[in-house]
Amino acid sequence: MIKSIVVGVDGSDHSRSALQYATWLAGRFDATVTGLHIVDIVSIEGSFFHDISGSLGFEPYLDFTSKMREALQERGTALLEEFTKTCRTEGVRSETALRIGIVPSEICERAREADLVVLGSRGVNQRFTTGLLGGVTESVTRQCSKPVLVTPLEFEPPRSPLLAYDGSQRASAAMHVAAEVCSGLELPLAVLTVCRDADEGERVLDQARRYLSSYSLSTTTHLVDGHAYEKIPSEIARHGYDLVFMGSHGHGRVLEFVLGSTTEYVLRNVPCPVFLNR
Repeated sequence: MIKSIVVGVDGSDHSRSALQYATWLAGRFDATVTGLHIVDIVSIEGSFFHDISGSLGFEPYLDFTSKMREALQERGTALLEEFTKTCRTEGVRSETALRIGIVPSEICERAREADLVVLGSRGVNQRFTTGLLGGVTESVTRQCSKPVLVTPLEFEPPRSPLLAYDGSQRASAAMHVAAEVCSGLELPLAVLTVCRDADEGERVLDQARRYLSSYSLSTTTHLVDGHAYEKIPSEIARHGYDLVFMGSHGHGRVLEFVLGSTTEYVLRNVPCPVFLNR
C-alpha cells in the first residue's frame, strides 16, 4: 500500500524523528524513502537579507544572494548525505532530492510522486514559529493532496492506533488508509466517534464496523459525547493510543474559524504521530 515515502530533511531533531518513523514504515512495507531538503527561497531573497546586504555594503546584491544560496545548498547536501547513511544503516532503499523554492509548495509538489509524506511537527526554525506546530508542517497538512504523517519529537513504534471517524468523506478516506496500514503492520485498530446525538453516533459507528469487517483486523469501537476537538485528545491520553488516523481539516467551519479546525487542534495537543488523509 505504501511504496514511496517522502520525508522532510532539515537537520532538526524533529526531522530526525520523522526519518525514524519513515524508515520504520519503509522496512515493513518494503518502500523507498526519499529525503527532501529544500533551500528556502524566501530566506535567500527576502527583505531581511536584502537589508543586511545593503547595510554591509555588498555590491551587487545578487552576489550576496548567490553566496548565500551556495552555502545553503552545501548544507543541504551534507544533510542528505547523513540521511543516506541512516537509511543504509536501517536497510531501506533511499533517494535524495535537493530543491530551491517555497518550502511547503515544494513538499506538496514532490508529494505527487509519493504515497506518504512524513514531517516533524516542528522544523529547524521552531524557535521562531508560534504555537505548537511548525508553520511549514501546518501549511503542508492543509495543501497536500497525499496522506501526511506528522511526527512528535521522540520516536516510538506504534502499537495502539486510533481512527477518529465522523462519517465524513475525508474520515472515510482516512478509514481506508487506517485499515490498510494497520493490516500491513498487524496492529489492532480502535475507532472513536464523538457525537452529541447517541443514535447518530451509533449509525456512524455501524458504517465503520461494516467497512472494517472485510479486513483481518482486531477492532474496537467507542462512542463519546462532546466536542471532537476536546474529546479526541482526552481519549488518546486516557487509553494510551500512540498513532491517530483522521481526515485532514474536514470538520465544521465554525470550529475551523475559532480553533483552526479540529484537525489542527488535535495536531497541537496530542503527543503521538497523527496520520492525516484528505
